[in-house]
Amino acid sequence: MPIRALVWGENVHEQESAVVADIYPLGMHGTIAAALNQDKDIAAETVVLQDPEHGLTEERLAKTDVLVWWGHAAHGKVEDAIVERVQQRVWEGMGLIVLHSGHFSKIFKRLMGTPCSLKWREAGERERIWVVNRNHPIAKGLGECIELPNEEMYGEPFTVPEPMETVFVSWFEGGEVFRSGLTYQRGAGRIFYFRPGHETYPTYHHPDVHTVLRNAVHWAHNPAPAWATITDAPNVPVSAAKEPLVEKGPKLHKDGDEGLR
Repeated sequence: MPIRALVWGENVHEQESAVVADIYPLGMHGTIAAALNQDKDIAAETVVLQDPEHGLTEERLAKTDVLVWWGHAAHGKVEDAIVERVQQRVWEGMGLIVLHSGHFSKIFKRLMGTPCSLKWREAGERERIWVVNRNHPIAKGLGECIELPNEEMYGEPFTVPEPMETVFVSWFEGGEVFRSGLTYQRGAGRIFYFRPGHETYPTYHHPDVHTVLRNAVHWAHNPAPAWATITDAPNVPVSAAKEPLVEKGPKLHKDGDEGLR
């Protein structure tokens, strides 16, 4: 069975900017999904901000193995209840790939627990994305670097938690560097942040970027059943202890009481 990927797109710049619409006639989300679908082991579909519940209904998320997120201009328009729903699915084991300006999305900031701020400049600079973890599955099939002729600059410091792994580091024509491929895990869900992808440049048409996106979907996929009880905090009575146990001392709760949250 193929990995069920869902590409979430903000779908704002495609409607408002002729430049973006010309570069991405399928929409950025459609272009990303088409790249993923070049892999027979991935079945990618799309939803957008403007869909009911932003396209991220409980039923849709339950059927999603890996969610790919691109947003920029409308982070604040994403409803908090939907963000909490996505967070729950990541905790349960759904993979999450956050692209470019998604670093300021509600879901990424919530999962990171930090400001996720950075330096930036929009000047069409050359970006060289160095592969610094050559044996990582996300880097499979790449050379020593990816060269993009025009991109928006992101520069350090990038105020995110220390990652599990750094896969890519970018250098920009103006001299800045940036940790542009980072992995995390939250609960049972794997998270990958990938930096390039400014909407006024054809980054998502680049074959090496396609390779990274497909590799990332495979890496983030967790084939195990969803850990649906991950947020439960059961009160285990003395009688259910694995070893014989004598209750000692006073307590606040009766057997079966829910804990305080």
